[in-house]
Amino acid sequence: SFAYFTIKDRLPQILTRVIDTLHRHKNEFFEEHGEKGVEAEKRAISFLSKLRNELQTDKPVTPLEDELPDAVLWNQYLDYQRNLPNGSGEPSWFQSPWLYVECYMYRRIHAALAQNPPIDNFDVFKEGKAQNFFESQEAVIALCTYFQELLKNLKDLDEKQLQEELFKLLQVSLWGNKCDLSFSAGQDSSQKSSPLQSLENMVPYILVNDMEKVWSLLVNAKKNRTERSNVRVDIILDNAGFELVSDLVLADFLLSSKLADAVCFHGKNIPWYVSDTTKHDFNWTIKQLGSANHMWMSRCGINWEGNLKKGVWVFCDHMFWTLPHDFSSMSEVAPDLYAELQKSNLLLFKGDLNYRKLTGDRKWEYSVPFHQALNKFHPAPLCSLRTLKSDTQVGLKPGQGEQVQASEPEWMVSGKYGVVQFDAGL
Repeated sequence: SFAYFTIKDRLPQILTRVIDTLHRHKNEFFEEHGEKGVEAEKRAISFLSKLRNELQTDKPVTPLEDELPDAVLWNQYLDYQRNLPNGSGEPSWFQSPWLYVECYMYRRIHAALAQNPPIDNFDVFKEGKAQNFFESQEAVIALCTYFQELLKNLKDLDEKQLQEELFKLLQVSLWGNKCDLSFSAGQDSSQKSSPLQSLENMVPYILVNDMEKVWSLLVNAKKNRTERSNVRVDIILDNAGFELVSDLVLADFLLSSKLADAVCFHGKNIPWYVSDTTKHDFNWTIKQLGSANHMWMSRCGINWEGNLKKGVWVFCDHMFWTLPHDFSSMSEVAPDLYAELQKSNLLLFKGDLNYRKLTGDRKWEYSVPFHQALNKFHPAPLCSLRTLKSDTQVGLKPGQGEQVQASEPEWMVSGKYGVVQFDAGL
């Protein structure tokens, strides 16, 4: 399966790059922290080399030994895996659920740094995320320019035109998800050309297209809003870089068109899956745009800083997003987060990892309904914007998956196909 190749090839490559990144910053650690910095770097590298060896030789998964706030939950989850009735007893790297060991690796990378001050705040993936952003400049400029032109004419658009613009920006946000560094094991994955030009040609590759449902939900919420009830959309973010910019444009459009009154962004509280968005990445991206020497890019950045200051945009992170649990256990494991999501009118889940966690990362029949695969995770109406990069997919028409499979055996993992998949909740 694709999971096997991920564990065998991609994850060791990612670990090797992390070790290499630490090596390259040795002088910087010395300049900032003296000998202590260099010692910490050596300890972190030795920890990561040991981790890579454990992975490649299929050693048992070991409990976390750090004192970080989530360690207890991780170790409870390991016990849960050990005691599964159909499990093999002692989970190891190649004898465990893919989602679990992949998440576990990123948590161990975090531990390697967190346990080694004074370099404990160093994000080993930061460079790659910044590089992805800078290499996607043309696409970012094209998108910001398009959006600022759109804003000038927004009030003249009728409902049909407004719907068309929403659909365009949903698709840009969907395909922005191709720019994923964990998928390419950290190799270049930037968006080089204007994403808007190719949208028409990409429509046939959207296997489930529920954009109409998203539109009617937002329009109805807008009609039914009162003084006291604001329309709130939550975006559960995936990658930094170009994808994040496409999400910010979509969020700005929702506010500017008055389809939403507030947007809450949910990111990761530790560096995760190579290119996932942390609070630092979020703020850094908006600052980069604001100070760009391109008029429309800087206009976007400055407006978005304003949205954060006014409180109509909020960034939140929560430990749950970097736990191994799928979302059906959120109400038990993180009831505070579940209660927060219940306040939303619409949850937009970005990307493949969120999709895997929504559907429990199981090998479903393709035609199993999305609602069923969510396994009672229904805090609010939700929509997944996801390009396919792993072999789980539900909610297709009977025979649809088999048909694509016949012409393109790699369809589930190539990033070429996408879904905009909606569930109305209860």
